[in-house]
Amino acid sequence: MKLLGLHHITAMAGDVAANVGFYTRVLGLRLVKRTVNFDDPSAYHLYFGDTVGTPGSALTFFYWAGQPRGRVGPGQATATAWSAPASSLAFWRERLAAHGVAFTEETRFGDAVLRFADPDGLGLEIVATAEADPRQPWAHPEVPLAHGLRGFHSVTLTHADSGRTSELLVSRMGYRETAREALPDGTLRVRHAVADGGPGAYVDLVAAPSAPRGRPGVGTVHHVAFRVATDADELAAQAEWRAAGLQVSPQIDRNYFHSIYAREPGGVLFEIATDQPGFTIDEPVETLGTTLKLPAQYEPHRAEIESALEPLPV
Repeated sequence: MKLLGLHHITAMAGDVAANVGFYTRVLGLRLVKRTVNFDDPSAYHLYFGDTVGTPGSALTFFYWAGQPRGRVGPGQATATAWSAPASSLAFWRERLAAHGVAFTEETRFGDAVLRFADPDGLGLEIVATAEADPRQPWAHPEVPLAHGLRGFHSVTLTHADSGRTSELLVSRMGYRETAREALPDGTLRVRHAVADGGPGAYVDLVAAPSAPRGRPGVGTVHHVAFRVATDADELAAQAEWRAAGLQVSPQIDRNYFHSIYAREPGGVLFEIATDQPGFTIDEPVETLGTTLKLPAQYEPHRAEIESALEPLPV
């Protein structure tokens, strides 16, 4: 495979107003696309990221009001981490505290990590890293560019036993193990990197053999998507997954990228998505995320769909 790193991560939320307020105000991300779940047009699908939703920066959400919270545990992506400069640690400590966001702090592979949760309980992290990360954040009025979130740093996958997932990453997906670190409970965090490595290219595997298996629902990750440059690279990846014995979807047009899906041996739903065509295919950079965009099959039903969706906060 010719994976380039993480593309996007999609989670499930219950309160759209609280969710939008948290990501655009507290974390200083841009709402780059408002659309609907292509398989359920009664639910929003919103994308938060940098100025244009560059692959590797977009955290996206499906919204299902009234649905129960999930349980975070083995078989899931349990933490989504953003990259920020090491010099931004004090800024983010103060900003999270000022907004009443409880957090804990730890050191991981030499970097300071702030761990916290969004209003639905989704596990989030900011890694204040000394590694070079030239990606530029969204110019938010309350978050100086020097401290803005650059995009994803890594994602943590938790399993009862991470062996088969590691084998898939290494033998089929082009990842390599780069570091190991013991956790307080005696288990290991094992870091894998792809392509040139660095922030945005890391997948951390953690084993939790005695924890109850995760249950999907609000506050949990739905799927993790990896980047490829072209359709040809995606079809080659599809062949690799099939050769590994995974049940792989056909290529699906998601308007802003093309996708294939498969569930990895540990239970996490993986997606591979193309970098193109991107979020500016149907609206200019200046007004990204300001109007509801629908796939062609739903346009005849726009009035009905819009009337059923909760208005978004400004």
